Amino acid sequence: MATPILETDTLTMRFGGLVAVDAVTFTAQRDDITAIIGPNGAGKTTLFNCITGFYRPTGGALRLFRDGAPVELHHLAGHRIARAGVARTFQNIRLFPGMTALENLLVAQHNTLMASTGFGIGALLGAPRYRRAQKAAIAKAVHWLEVTDLLARADDPAGALPYGQQRRLEIARAMCTDPLLLCLDEPAAGLNPRESEELSALLRMIRDGGCSILLIEHDMGVVMGISDRIVVLDHGRKIADGTPGEVRADPRVIAAYLGEGDEGEDAA
Repeated sequence: MATPILETDTLTMRFGGLVAVDAVTFTAQRDDITAIIGPNGAGKTTLFNCITGFYRPTGGALRLFRDGAPVELHHLAGHRIARAGVARTFQNIRLFPGMTALENLLVAQHNTLMASTGFGIGALLGAPRYRRAQKAAIAKAVHWLEVTDLLARADDPAGALPYGQQRRLEIARAMCTDPLLLCLDEPAAGLNPRESEELSALLRMIRDGGCSILLIEHDMGVVMGISDRIVVLDHGRKIADGTPGEVRADPRVIAAYLGEGDEGEDAA
């Protein structure tokens, strides 16, 4: 039986008189890839920002299911949401361009490293516990560089990598936090067809490894090829929720993408 990883319950986000997310309810299942799609201005990124703590919802609830128990994300600050097991990437890449690829992945593990040092003292003294933690952090970083086919670029500045490799490095950095739920904001944006295929294979591998994925994506080839379930937003409201086949055939989805149906104010 499927078990949930994330639940939104009548989630609402208002900016003054503008309702960007309007009472959206859906459930993402554990070990699934769940896509959130919709026309520009549908409220997708605003929804992501609520899930990951950049915005505090003005109504409704967000729950992450960790070890079967719900964690009320809407009550938590962003850094506590990350510690609960939610990681994300951004529509615009946010790496540390002057750091090497390896250093970007080590920075993602700073909480573990800092705890092992007694917040710096152990590192200064060369404590065995810190050396063990540092070795483990490097091993994890190397693992994700290998998985994303970036090991040969480990010592290159992140800002010097080609665009597609920067996309993969950002995913690797997120995975170094050991998330339960990986949230990806348009990971295929700007990729060529070969890079999109490589990305799809990487996301399937991450899903099959036990990390659930929630993604926003406009590339329908990627969405239909890898998603277990799709949630469709339009003007801040959920208009469809189902398998790729169900969503593809839904007349409300067809109308939304063709610009037909009710007129309404764009919702961010």
